[in-house]
Amino acid sequence: MKSELEHSFVKQLQENQNIIHKICRLYTDNEDAHKDLFQEITIQLWKAFPKFRGDSKFSTWAYRVALNTAITLYRKTKRTIATVGYEGNSHFVPEVQYNYEEEEQLKSLYKAVYQLNDIEKALIFMYLEDKNYTEIAETLGITEVNARVKMNRIKGKLKKLLNP
Repeated sequence: MKSELEHSFVKQLQENQNIIHKICRLYTDNEDAHKDLFQEITIQLWKAFPKFRGDSKFSTWAYRVALNTAITLYRKTKRTIATVGYEGNSHFVPEVQYNYEEEEQLKSLYKAVYQLNDIEKALIFMYLEDKNYTEIAETLGITEVNARVKMNRIKGKLKKLLNP
């Protein structure tokens, strides 16, 4: 029988898993790495969930945990993620199929974004998700002014990468 905590976590994760898939897409370049990173982010979210106080929206908190997990795992060397097995109850979140063939026009954008550094990737991702600068700054732990300055620099960098 699921506890109230487990039920709440699974519900929130189901509602926000596309956010995690998008972050995985930014930081991985193949389906296996994507699945491994998704699993690791889910594990980290579950471990941290009891400490989630609800001061911010679940999606904002999940962005922060997911981005920190992705950045931590890929910062030094883009190594294979060592995943942790989970032997607990069999309560799985049904996977939403992520279609890699879909949105062909985004391939060049992803290719350009993949060349950015980890913080720039996180910032452009949140910007493309229509997050306002206040929320971006809060999630990344920087000032709103810093977020705006960084975004302008990233836009210039992407223009050069997309239109050499």
